[in-house]
Amino acid sequence: MGVVYPATEEVRTALRRAGYDPEITVLDESVHTAALAAARLGVPVGAIANSLIFDADGEALLVLTSGAHRVDTGWLAGRLGTGPLRRASPEFVRTHAGQPIGGVAPVGHPAPLRTVVDTDLAGFPQLWAAGGHPRTVFPIDYPTLVRITAGTESAVVDGR
Repeated sequence: MGVVYPATEEVRTALRRAGYDPEITVLDESVHTAALAAARLGVPVGAIANSLIFDADGEALLVLTSGAHRVDTGWLAGRLGTGPLRRASPEFVRTHAGQPIGGVAPVGHPAPLRTVVDTDLAGFPQLWAAGGHPRTVFPIDYPTLVRITAGTESAVVDGR
């Protein structure tokens, strides 16, 4: 049996509860950025569903964005009607996601997180998301990602 990460087991449980049971792959090394994950998996960087946690007035906001671009935080805050979106500290991420930066999964958090799913991800037939640890990933398609997260579909960059 391979390495078992507790947060990854939480993700697996949450995925199964949502009616989705993909194989979670444990990689040889951490892929804590979308570019590293894409290179390791041999997929376009845009097919990486990058999980970013922002601090929105003290509340966690999970943005699942295409690895091909950066979130325009000012524009997205205006679109969502929140205060400024600030990059969360590692402690904030761990508290709200229960997972480390670089491995935050779309699900498996201590409590549901308000989630935005980048509509640019819909352009890829298969996406890859983190599995609760920087060494774990799993495949998923866009409609399933939106469904299991109860996410709001939105552009995350003006003009997209």
